Amino acid sequence: MGINTERDVEANMQIGPTDQGMVRIFIEAGGVEIPMDFDPEEAEEIADELRAAAQAARTVK
Repeated sequence: MGINTERDVEANMQIGPTDQGMVRIFIEAGGVEIPMDFDPEEAEEIADELRAAAQAARTVK
């Protein structure tokens, strides 16, 4: 299993600030909840990685 392995799994994702000054990515799938908290700088790094991945994906096919 890896980044290119497709799965037929439905999941919900929420992203927002917490009352503790963190950025939370909250994923729920199949009754499992995964809260992931990041400080603002880490969240910005993740956002940059998402933008870079989106740009790279535009060049595929």
